[in-house]
Amino acid sequence: MLIAGPTASGKSALALGLAEQIGGTVINADSMQVYRDLRVITARPTPDEEAKVPHRLYGHVDAAENYSVGRWLADVRPVVDEARAAGRVPILLGGTGLYFKALTQGLASVPPIPEDIRASVRARIEAEGPAVLHAELSRLDPSTQLKPGDRTRIARALEVLEATGRPLAEWHREGLPPLIDAANAIKVFLAPVRPELRRRIDARFDAMLAAGAVDEVRALSRRKLDPLLPAMKAHGVPWIMGYLRGEMELATAIAGAKRDTRRYTKRQATWFRHQLPDWSWAAPDSAVGEIRRALGR
Repeated sequence: MLIAGPTASGKSALALGLAEQIGGTVINADSMQVYRDLRVITARPTPDEEAKVPHRLYGHVDAAENYSVGRWLADVRPVVDEARAAGRVPILLGGTGLYFKALTQGLASVPPIPEDIRASVRARIEAEGPAVLHAELSRLDPSTQLKPGDRTRIARALEVLEATGRPLAEWHREGLPPLIDAANAIKVFLAPVRPELRRRIDARFDAMLAAGAVDEVRALSRRKLDPLLPAMKAHGVPWIMGYLRGEMELATAIAGAKRDTRRYTKRQATWFRHQLPDWSWAAPDSAVGEIRRALGR
């Protein structure tokens, strides 16, 4: 069973309730909730929630690691097999579209990038700026369609070129097979109406602040990690970092984080609609009934 949806759409509560009813294991498919440093700011399930049913692949990665969709696929396969062997229903839950696409459609088998190459490219993008490296990438790989300001993807494309001598697009043509048969899986995307989703986003961020999000980000900032690492770009982290550096008032950081999250949820919905068109869309209050009907229960 695959459950996706925008940030703050109520996915975790839905999955927890279903797992309790049908004997499920909740398996994380959110690229930020894998980081152990980010329990509060990513609204990971609480220890009490995790105690109710098995939860897997939450907080198992250090923020200093550049966790990827390929690593997640390698991690999730034995977890799915383990749940099935125990007679439990695997419930894959999250908002990261690339995880679900790789799960159901396969993934390019790009080899690991040596750390010295990764560090060199990241140092250059910091020193020279993304536009310079984008120009270099365009010269080496004229097929690239990346935007000049897309720092993360430009760095990734250059790392692959330098490490393998082949453009990323070539690796994408030689993929790993899908892990799950999409035709036989229950696939639901939660879609609250926009006003309700905005209310949920604001309320969730306020709750994270009350639970210690600022202290959590402060602890992360003390580690002096590479700002290009995925964990350093989790929703709310850059804004709170700015507040901690004295660059803005906390109220400004809060408003910016909420605004960015609202914009991101629009992109999430658009991405799923275009990239995974065979998914069913459901309002949060009707999703349980639709899933139970699909299960024949």
